[in-house]
Amino acid sequence: MLELRPNCECCDTDLPADSPDAVICSFECTFCRACAEQRLQGRCPNCAGQLQPRPTRVGTALVNNPAATQRKVKDHAACA
Repeated sequence: MLELRPNCECCDTDLPADSPDAVICSFECTFCRACAEQRLQGRCPNCAGQLQPRPTRVGTALVNNPAATQRKVKDHAACA
């Protein structure tokens, strides 16, 4: 099950479980769409994997399987 991390690892923008602006790599590194497009050119700075839209989780699925709460933020040099 996806962890659904709560923020962008570059700019620390909030990314709730239902956000259409969240993108992830195959390791679930999470970024906002703006950072993915403008800073990262669609590639994860951690693994060089392709960034894809993160599925959303809503309703009872979210209640029964809550999103993660631990925030992760990269060194800004890694997101440049």
